[in-house]
Amino acid sequence: MKNAALVIAAHGSTRDPDSPTLRHAEEIRRRGIFSEVVCCFWKGKPSFREVLAMVDSRDVFVVPNFISEGYFTRTVIPREMGLDGPVTRRGARTIRYCEPTGNHERIADLLLAEARRAAPGVPPSETSLLLVGHGSGLDANSAASARHQAARIAGTGLYAEVLAAYMEEPPLIKEWDAFTSRPNVVVVPFFLSDGLHARHDIPALLGIREEPAAAGAGQRNDSQRNPHPLRGRQLYYGNTIATAPEFADIILDQAAKFPEPPVSSAPFLKGIPDPRTASG
Repeated sequence: MKNAALVIAAHGSTRDPDSPTLRHAEEIRRRGIFSEVVCCFWKGKPSFREVLAMVDSRDVFVVPNFISEGYFTRTVIPREMGLDGPVTRRGARTIRYCEPTGNHERIADLLLAEARRAAPGVPPSETSLLLVGHGSGLDANSAASARHQAARIAGTGLYAEVLAAYMEEPPLIKEWDAFTSRPNVVVVPFFLSDGLHARHDIPALLGIREEPAAAGAGQRNDSQRNPHPLRGRQLYYGNTIATAPEFADIILDQAAKFPEPPVSSAPFLKGIPDPRTASG
């Protein structure tokens, strides 16, 4: 991979820098697995359209840092980058378009780890776990992804209740007490950035009147004022999984798992290291 570039494509924001994506890129860069590591954003700089001109490598992996397959991963990124499909050949350059990070099988594990971190020592048998997505008619796949992860976690039997809820479609997170039944409620934002939705909008919808996090954007907050006694329950509010240090491994794994084309077209792929064992 020393001769390849990694491009991490994220949504970004004009109001709030996508610090987690930048931090994960820095960690991957530190490990020295790729010769180049660059981020790009739909809302932010560099843009999807200009990023490929910024890398010199002839072999490029593009990993969308999005919660699910949807409009951005299927339409916007390919259109803006001029991609033909999973593999695009442009002169001497080969661009491999990987699955989004939200498709990774370890996402449920990270959600569970964050739920435990937010409410240490709270009995899961007396707890409702809520995964909160944005919701709306713009991207049904995002809402479906939250439901899928909730169903996966519910299947483990670890929590008494596991549900998906949304900011802009039913079940609405602002009505959390109406569709949960346990004395403890743990809420984990289901986003891949630690922006205004996770740090401001969802807490306000939950009824948390104080800032739930002392940490700035992109930082793990380990001093939240949990629990919040609200509506006769004990409410615990967690971080997004985007801030988990392990998320860099998920980005790397999506590149490493890319289907290998014929050896003659990409011999370097035989040497892809397992990102979970690669040393820095």
